[in-house]
Amino acid sequence: MSVFRNVVFVAAIAGLLAGIVLACLQAYATVPLILKAEVYEQAAGGHEHAAAPAAPAADAGSNAMSSAAPAPAAAAAPAEEEEGWAPADGVERFSFNVLSNVVTGIGFALILVAFSEFAGGIGNWRQGVFWGLAGFAVFTLAPGLGLPPELPAMPAAELLPRQVWWISTVAATAIGLALIAFRRSLPLTVLAIVLIVAPHVVGAPQPESYDTPIPEGLHHQFVVAVTLTNLVFWVVLGVVVGVVRGRFTGQSASLRDSFA
Repeated sequence: MSVFRNVVFVAAIAGLLAGIVLACLQAYATVPLILKAEVYEQAAGGHEHAAAPAAPAADAGSNAMSSAAPAPAAAAAPAEEEEGWAPADGVERFSFNVLSNVVTGIGFALILVAFSEFAGGIGNWRQGVFWGLAGFAVFTLAPGLGLPPELPAMPAAELLPRQVWWISTVAATAIGLALIAFRRSLPLTVLAIVLIVAPHVVGAPQPESYDTPIPEGLHHQFVVAVTLTNLVFWVVLGVVVGVVRGRFTGQSASLRDSFA
């Protein structure tokens, strides 16, 4: 039980700090872009999206960390129908963004700590940087190549196929990186490369139409902002895990045997 408490404690501290850092970065880098996109969305009018097969959905990949705004109601809905609740701009929206990022950060930290323990654990901040970069490659960079972060009013394929592709890409990339890092053999290295490349050869699900009122330049800025903020998030997460684990459980202590 003490092992479980240590893992949860380290993940909670790392997720809390990394989530707060991410929320602050988003308030400066991504939220202003989302607000600009909402202006274009409102100016375009909901009637332009009535013919679409489904309302735009949040990206199933790196948008899990980008705090994208909720999709607008379909134009076919009655005008008098009330819209779903959303936090007001300002302090309320920032507070909910912080909360969601902290919860997400703790979840990713639990994954990072659990998997790293089977490899001996993250003993210091330097190792934390490398594990953080690996997490960034697995959960942001690889799936983002096929499913880049989306702004409001941008078209998207159906949610379920995107989720299946995102999960498959994350799993294949994680296994591939693990084979390269911990299994030094040519056949396994070739297999690792195949696993990493395969999801992109298959291709991510794409929308039927790419018509959108969002300017291409604004979307490009958003993709860059989301990628960079997530990079900082994962590096901070890895560093904090290494520092906290090394301080409270000992740099040379490994919980790997206790998981068996």
